[in-house]
Amino acid sequence: MIKLKILIVVALIGLAGCSSINDDIEIISDVDPKVDFIGYETYAWMGSAVVAFDEQGQWEPPGFDADKEVKFYIDRELRAREMSEDSYNPDMLVTYVAGVDMDHIEEIDTNDSNLPSLANVPKAALVVVFFDAQTGQPIWYGAAEGDVQEDKTVMETKERLDYAVSKIMDEFPK
Repeated sequence: MIKLKILIVVALIGLAGCSSINDDIEIISDVDPKVDFIGYETYAWMGSAVVAFDEQGQWEPPGFDADKEVKFYIDRELRAREMSEDSYNPDMLVTYVAGVDMDHIEEIDTNDSNLPSLANVPKAALVVVFFDAQTGQPIWYGAAEGDVQEDKTVMETKERLDYAVSKIMDEFPK
């Protein structure tokens, strides 16, 4: 029994040391300080939110619809905050945009030189924006940026999108 407990503890420590496929994702957000979010209970989708089309299939697995997934995760996060969708008389309008820069160049340090090198490190970003439905003014935005991880499975891609949306929405005012 003691050996089993030790084995479990060692396994948990080992897992804690493993890096996540989401370690590269960074989140930022900003809010209009004049806005009192207490009165916001409903939302509607504004226009057509989009994820950049991946014509070469480098970052979006074949048959995967990133647009539907992002919308699903945002809807889920808003419902968890007891907000409801109201297309006729919403308090807020929500939209998002996602894009990928496959040609992003980044400075990297190499062990064999004191000088940094340049490397192609494709980046992706997701921005979620809320507007006051009455005034049309932006009241909050959140964004996630991370490295493009090519050749991921559908499940890994969903996990990264879910993580990004969840972390973005963690920043949304309560």
